[in-house]
Order: sequence, then C-alpha cells, then structure tokens
Amino acid sequence: MTDRPSATPPSTRRKPRRGGRRVLRIVLLVAAVLILAAGGAGWWAYSHLNGNIDSVDLDQAIGDNRPKKVVPGAQNILVLGSDSRDGANGDLDHGNVSGARSDTAMLVHLPEGRSRATAVSIPRDTLISRPECKSGDGKTVPAADRVMFNSVYTLAGPACVVKTVEQLSGIRVDHFVEVDFAGFKGLVDALGGVTVTLDKPMTGAKGGLKLDAGTHRLNGADSLKFVRTRYGYGDGSDLGRIGLQQQFMMAMLSEIKKQDALGNPARLYKLADAGTKSLTTDSELASLTALADFAQSMKGVDPDTMETIMLPVAYDKTDPNRVVVAQPQAGRLWEALRTDQKIPADAKKSPATSKG
Repeated sequence: MTDRPSATPPSTRRKPRRGGRRVLRIVLLVAAVLILAAGGAGWWAYSHLNGNIDSVDLDQAIGDNRPKKVVPGAQNILVLGSDSRDGANGDLDHGNVSGARSDTAMLVHLPEGRSRATAVSIPRDTLISRPECKSGDGKTVPAADRVMFNSVYTLAGPACVVKTVEQLSGIRVDHFVEVDFAGFKGLVDALGGVTVTLDKPMTGAKGGLKLDAGTHRLNGADSLKFVRTRYGYGDGSDLGRIGLQQQFMMAMLSEIKKQDALGNPARLYKLADAGTKSLTTDSELASLTALADFAQSMKGVDPDTMETIMLPVAYDKTDPNRVVVAQPQAGRLWEALRTDQKIPADAKKSPATSKG
C-alpha cells in the first residue's frame, strides 16, 4: 500500500496573523468596490447612450398599408442625413434656413446572408408623388404630385419619408436611421478624421471646402463641408454631390474597419457616444442592445464589396433644374432589391448624370 503524505501536524500549522486577515479583507473590499464601480459605470454608460437615441414607431406612424416583405432574411435600411439647424447644428451651418430637410437619403439593401450591401442614393431634387401622411403632431399632410423629395421631411417628418420611399420603390423599409450635422461631425472626430482622395481640386465656391487634388485627412467640420459641397466641385449639381457623399461613406467605413473600432471597447464607446447624440431610429432599433445586435449581424459586410448606386433619374422636361425617376431602369433596380436578386447592369445607368 502506498503511504499517503501525512497531514501537517496541528502543532506545525501557522495561525494566520490578524494583520494578514485585515489585508485580505481590505483587498476583497477594494475588489468588491471596483466591481460595483465598474458595474455602475457600465450601467451609467448604457443608460447615457440609450438616452441619446430618439425613435419613431413606423408601424404606428405609417399604418398597415405598407409593402409586404418578400425575402425574410434580407434587410432594407433608409439612412437619412438631416440638415436641421436646431441646437448644435446651427453652429455648423449658418445658412438662413428654417425647418429641416433630408439632405441625404440612401436606401441600404443587405441581402440574405449579409455578406455584401448595396446603397441606393435618392437625389434630393427628384420630383415625386408624396402619399398622404401624418405629421409628428398628428396633423394630416395631404398627398401631392411633383414635389421635391427632400421637402417631404420638412412637411411631415421621417416616417413620411419612409412611406414615400416605400411607395416609390415597392420595397418594405425594415429600419431607418437619421443623423444630423452635429452627429455626423462628432462621429468623424471620434474616429480621428477620415481620409479622402480627390482627382481634381475643390474650389470652395459659395463657402464650401477648398482642397487641392490629392489625398486629405478631414476632421469632422471639414468632412461635413465635403459631403455638402455642391458648387465647388464638378458641375455643381446635386447629382455630383451624391458622388462625393458615396465616396465619403466608403472612406468612413474603411476607416472604421482599419481601426477595428468595433473591437476596441474604449473607441467603440467614444463612437457610440458621438453617434447616438444626434441619432433618430425606428422604435425597433432604438436601444444599444438592438443597435449592437444589428451591427453584429453586419460584420460580414466589407466596404470593398459594398456597391453604391444613384437612383436612375432623367432631367425633368418642364424644369431642367429638377429630375424625375427614370423608367424602366428604376423599376428594374427596385425589383432586383425587393426580390434579393442581382441588379441588371442597365438598371444602374442614369440618363441624368453629373457632368463633372
């Protein structure tokens, strides 16, 4: 039989010193305080960021008359950039303009599997038919024909923009996200800037940004000027501005990926704090948990595989300063997205194009 190691005789065991027990208690107490503090900070941070987000209940605002969802696994998100001058936004743009418009509008389609994405920009000067809507204060805004797309937000708010896009495309919009001037600037600054490359100089016309051709690192304020530049680059049209907005969006997504911003808790908090300060979403996305889950589901989307398209439009025959939806190109584009199919090449071509 193998001898077992004998237990230490009681006489040879050292009794713990009272001072040692006191140190142990202090260490445990400090650890407990740190854990509670961390938990409290985490809860404060969660509550703080959650409280930043405004929301709109789309189903309640729009009603039941909405397109049916065709492919359950696909998602369509309407991204709006508001040009409101309220609050901190007024310091970023001193134009004498009341109210707000959807300065930027993109319908982002994520196919089933979410390995890629397509962003369709809708020109703000497009003449469309606006459906009857309820404004934020409950008043009825009547339907109207040949109104500018970006005026819909001014008259009836984001839910009416969603309803208008659904009527225009026949596509069910699953979510919408709206960011204003201050939120956009804060997000870029939280990243430490975004790098863009120009193949021709930006002249700075009408108070815009002035840049030489080449590569530039832009801070938040200059980035805002960049995406809003119209007269100082190319042909000065809204269609040309869409090209700059799409270029910047891809550059920003690449910057987020390069910094591994979603994998760095400190940087992620900084981005989330900046991004949610001026964020409005549909009610289903209006929490950090929902936004985090949605972001996690998009991890497979690579900026290099993301396709940017402008809604095919043609110059209006009555007013050449406005455009109208071009058919049959637009119809083919919307149908491909609605059914989660490959977009035909001819559905990406717009009769009206930027000449710059």
